[in-house]
Amino acid sequence: MRRPRVDWMTRADDAILEFLLNEGNRPIISTPAVIEANIDYKISHVRTRLRKLDSAGLVEYYDENRGLYEITDRGRAYLEGELDANDLEEK
Repeated sequence: MRRPRVDWMTRADDAILEFLLNEGNRPIISTPAVIEANIDYKISHVRTRLRKLDSAGLVEYYDENRGLYEITDRGRAYLEGELDANDLEEK
């Protein structure tokens, strides 16, 4: 499926969302450090991108105190190409 593209999104965003989706398996709940170890982006960049993805509603905290993130239904819809680019404009 073709995914919508908007100016603020990067390749790291797709890598983060795909990692959390864990296609074909149960979605992953993860910390930024575990995401970094699996997608080959620096931890500082992963944290920055998670904040942007959270702001857009594509990921959310599973447990904020422990720094655990999960993909949202909106994030799944993005990966499946079911969102319009206008729906992803930065808030």
